[in-house]
Amino acid sequence: MRPDRAAAESWFLYHGVPAVLPRRARWRRLWSRSAPALAGYAVFAVAGTVISLAAGGGRVEIDDDPTLTEWLIIATLVTAVPLALLAGWLVSRTLGPRTRRAAASTAVVVMVATDLAAPSPDGRIADLLTTAAGVVAVLVLTGLGIGSVLGWALRLAATHLAAVRHLLVRALPVLLLTFLVFFNGPVWLMAANISRDRLWLALAFLGTIAAAFAVSGMLDRVRPMVAAGRPDADVDRLRDTPFETMPDPGPAETVPLRRSERLNVLFVLVTTQLTQILAVSLVTGGLFFGLGLILLSPEVLTAWTHSDAREGTIAGITLPVPQALIHVSMFLAALTFMYISARAVGDGEYRTDFLDPLVDDLRLTLLARNRYRRYVTQSGDG
Repeated sequence: MRPDRAAAESWFLYHGVPAVLPRRARWRRLWSRSAPALAGYAVFAVAGTVISLAAGGGRVEIDDDPTLTEWLIIATLVTAVPLALLAGWLVSRTLGPRTRRAAASTAVVVMVATDLAAPSPDGRIADLLTTAAGVVAVLVLTGLGIGSVLGWALRLAATHLAAVRHLLVRALPVLLLTFLVFFNGPVWLMAANISRDRLWLALAFLGTIAAAFAVSGMLDRVRPMVAAGRPDADVDRLRDTPFETMPDPGPAETVPLRRSERLNVLFVLVTTQLTQILAVSLVTGGLFFGLGLILLSPEVLTAWTHSDAREGTIAGITLPVPQALIHVSMFLAALTFMYISARAVGDGEYRTDFLDPLVDDLRLTLLARNRYRRYVTQSGDG
C-alpha cells in the first residue's frame, strides 16, 4: 500500500513539528488549516462588539451595583477566552477540508459583520483594515508553522488537565507559604501603589528566571537524542498512522536534523512544559483572587493599602475590584510559577509524571520524521 503523503504531512502539523516538512508543504491548504484560529478570532470580534455596543462606545466603568447591561459586559469578558478556545477546538475536530474551508469563510464573514456594526464610517474602515491585517497574519503564521506548534501545545496541555490537578496538589507547600505573602501588609501597600506596567516588568523578570531553570533541565535531557537523530522508540505506536508502511532508514540513510527541525522540536517541548506550569499558576492566582473577594472589607483594605480605592482595571475595563487585589493575585501566580519551575528541575517524581511522556512523544516524532524524510528523498521531492 502506498503511503498517504498528505496524511503524513497533516500528522506532523497536528503534532506541532512543521519544520520536518518541505517548505512547499507548509504553505499548502492554508485556508482550511487556518480555520481554527479564524474561528477563535471571530469569537473575540463578536465579544468586542458586544462590549462596545453595551457600553455605548464609551469607557466601561462598573460600580458596586452593576446594571443588567454591565452584567452582560462582565459575562462577555469571562466567557470570551473559553468560547474562543472551544470554537477553535470544535473546528479543529472537523476532518473534511471542505468543512474547514467553510468554517474559515464563515468566521471571516462574522468578523466583517462585527466591523460594519461600528457607529461611525471611520470606525468601520479602521475595523475592517484591522480585521484584514489580522486574517493575513493568521495565514502567514499558519504557513510558517507557528499555528501548528501553538495548537499542539494547547491540545497537549488540555489532555494533561488531570496531571495538572496532581501538579497543583504538589504545589500546596508554596500555597501555604504564599499565605504569608497574602497576609503581608507591605506587599499590599506595594501592590496598591505600583503601576500595572511596572508590575508586568517585574513579573516578566521573575518568569524569565523561572523559565530558564525549567528549560535548562528539559534541554539537558533531550539534547543528546535530538543531536543523534535516531531515537529508540516503540515502533508499534506508529500503527494506524501514515508511517506504518514506511520503512526505517538505515544508519547511512538517516538525514540529520536541520537546525530549524531541532529548534522546532525543542520549542514544542518547552512550550508544552511551560504551558502546564502556567496553568497551575493561573489557578493559584485565581484561588487567591477569590479569597480576597471574600476577606477584603473596606476597613481591611484601608488598613493594608492606606487607601480606600475599590476599583481596578482588567483589559481596560474598570471593575468594582480593588486594584491591589488584582496585583497581589498576579504576584502570587508568578511566585507559584517560579516554585513549580524549580521543582521541574530537581524533582524526580515530577520528571516521571510530566517530562517523560513529552520525551516519549519526541522519540515517536523523530522516528516518524526519519521514515518520512527517507520516503520523500526516494520519491525525488526532498
